[in-house]
Amino acid sequence: MHRTAQRLYDRDRVVAGVEKLRFFPLALESGQGSCLVEAGGRRLLDLSATWTACGLGHGHPAVRDALLRAAAAPPGAGALSAVHEDAVALAEELLELTPGTGDRRVYLGHAGSDANDVAIRSAVHATGRPAVLAFEHSYHGGIGVAMKASGVHVEAGSVAADEQVRFTPYPDPYREPERHDQVLVALDEALAGQDVACLVVEPILSDGGLVVPPDGFLAEVAARCAAAGTLLICDEVKVGLGRPGTWHAFEHDGITPDIVTFGKSLGAGVPISAAVGPAPVLDEPGASALLTQAGNPYSTAVARAVLATYRAEGLVERAAQAGERLRQGLREATAHLDVVGDVRGRGLAVGVDLVTDRAGRGRDPSLAARAVYRVWELGGVVFYVGGNVLEVTPPLVITDDEVDRAVELLAQGIEDAAAGRVSDAQVAPYAGW
Repeated sequence: MHRTAQRLYDRDRVVAGVEKLRFFPLALESGQGSCLVEAGGRRLLDLSATWTACGLGHGHPAVRDALLRAAAAPPGAGALSAVHEDAVALAEELLELTPGTGDRRVYLGHAGSDANDVAIRSAVHATGRPAVLAFEHSYHGGIGVAMKASGVHVEAGSVAADEQVRFTPYPDPYREPERHDQVLVALDEALAGQDVACLVVEPILSDGGLVVPPDGFLAEVAARCAAAGTLLICDEVKVGLGRPGTWHAFEHDGITPDIVTFGKSLGAGVPISAAVGPAPVLDEPGASALLTQAGNPYSTAVARAVLATYRAEGLVERAAQAGERLRQGLREATAHLDVVGDVRGRGLAVGVDLVTDRAGRGRDPSLAARAVYRVWELGGVVFYVGGNVLEVTPPLVITDDEVDRAVELLAQGIEDAAAGRVSDAQVAPYAGW
């Protein structure tokens, strides 16, 4: 590690630990495209896109130009008590982009956490029902009821369980393919009381292990919610908005959720989120979700530029093509490694499941921690989720040459870690999850 990077990393001790999730001593000074530059000048291939937030990579001209335009003469700092063009136009564009019928509204916020929190609270108020249903190992936010509806937080003890928030199993085709029917039975039982206001679901379980559900699962969920009078909230914050090779991850099963939430890549690194849903749900009670700088001119200008750039550069289609190249390359490059149990995903949301051995499919969190550390040493940035799954979510602007380099880095990093080239002592200071 370069001494300049080490000094910067050491100075970071003044930042609160509650907001740190570290896997190796990453100290950055700049970025361009799919490349990150550490303090001291070392270049790294970004295979996380800051947990998908930087879908356009780093330093994209469209983002720069939008920020400069907004900063030249900003109409205030938010849309709380005023309207301005970019906030209204962004809401209109999101309505056009998101399937749905009837009179609908768009909530604008700062992050996926508050978008999910508002969607859930609004659903409870609109339906008059007290209960909220989510899936085990899910992640929907780090604040409020969205945090309480995040299985990973409840399971880790980061937040106390709430008696009005229930959890039901998410299907795992890799480890428990035979349990699919049992998952649906559990869902039926959870909805049977007719007291569930909403069910919030990730079309791909991201932080729970990049789990891709069986084809048709979301359709089964949607049908059951409709029959029970329960609103279906689709959390597209992390794995939606072009990343799965379609505009929306829920498109795979051809459903239309009641509410859809967005975040992360919508802002290309600038804080913004959104929820799109029925007017009767998102209009009441009035003034109950107040964030002073929500809908601010900087974030909304960037978000509009993001949507326009996705269309102009064909990045949704690019995600599908690059993702297929990445998955196929990883399967071929790791075929000889018994510790790689599964390579799965859609588009540029890819999971590499690390196991004790391929036959037993036992999770290997220690290997995952050592593998991401080794990839960093080799020149790449990737993190793990679900304890043992490398989450590979590069910027959608990644080139074919960079995809091939990603395959090399990941395969070498896993092989080296499995061979003991990274010690437990090296990774001990970086607890990750």
